[in-house]
Amino acid sequence: MNKLIHIGFGNIVNTGKIVAIVSPDSAPVKRMVQKAKEEGMIIDATQGRKTKAVLFMENNQIVLSALLPETIANRAYAEYGDSNEE
Repeated sequence: MNKLIHIGFGNIVNTGKIVAIVSPDSAPVKRMVQKAKEEGMIIDATQGRKTKAVLFMENNQIVLSALLPETIANRAYAEYGDSNEE
């Protein structure tokens, strides 16, 4: 079973569906986010805060989070580490 992680403000994602977690600062990422918004493929989990992480999912959807990429990655890694010990 895939693990779920908290990405801020009560929002949770499936770790098994995450392809990449990146910072939104680069121009290519900004273009990808804008294109996904136009296509309706964005899930905005920022609750109106500044986007600090962009999660690319398996189904080509993009999730925006107000948490830092390192924070989300650490949570995902902690969940992954726990599943290996079982």
